[in-house]
Amino acid sequence: MIKKYQTDLVSIVMPTYNSEGQLHTSIASIQKQTYKHWELLVVDDCSSDKTAEHLQKLAKQDARIKTIFLSENRGSGFARNEGISRAQGRYIAFLDSDDLWHPEKLTKQLDFMKTHGYGFSFTAYHVFEQHPAEQKRTVKVPEKINYRQLLKNTIIGCLTVIIDREEVGDFRMPLMRARQDTATWLTILKQHAYAYGLNEPLAYYRVSAASLSSNKWRMLQKNWHMYREQEKLSFLDTSYVFSCYVWNALWKRRGQK
Repeated sequence: MIKKYQTDLVSIVMPTYNSEGQLHTSIASIQKQTYKHWELLVVDDCSSDKTAEHLQKLAKQDARIKTIFLSENRGSGFARNEGISRAQGRYIAFLDSDDLWHPEKLTKQLDFMKTHGYGFSFTAYHVFEQHPAEQKRTVKVPEKINYRQLLKNTIIGCLTVIIDREEVGDFRMPLMRARQDTATWLTILKQHAYAYGLNEPLAYYRVSAASLSSNKWRMLQKNWHMYREQEKLSFLDTSYVFSCYVWNALWKRRGQK
């Protein structure tokens, strides 16, 4: 039996861990949406700071905020799956607890999807460190992307994605500590020809000085393992798409303003 979802309800899944300093700002960007028919499922991944306390207060103030508290730290993929499992909406969107949305993000993206009949969409986004108004660059996106293209260019930002479950079907993220979002998009694109890009920046992705330097090599390793272990690509094919991924990653970070 096919599960029926609440029509036009957007279920926003937010994994969080030790984010007491930024959580309020991220949730406020959702509450400021011009599109009001949403629910927010915040999954606390066993935080050790006051994140849980802040969440409980926020949930009491806004009935659309629903909280899930994990008893042990399981990673963002597991946390997102917990949120997806309890989501009531036809549409699934994602926002991490340190990122932000433009106030018209949901309104514009849903109109884009409904007008064209798209089941899987993503948008351009700004990158910032401390203040959203002080942007480091803007990541632009193509009109559409398929499985092979996404292997070579991991351009889809998780914070920009909306998926129509009545078109795409139910889905879960693989239990990987990193790149589980890209692995999910690849799985979906094996069954559906394209994800469609709205080249308007409707989200703000936060980076830190540490992530810009120390995590680059680790992310390269994670991508290589995703190709080999999750996607089961041959060594030759992995080498090819990996080289394309590195080139596109450099272009995305240096070539776009």
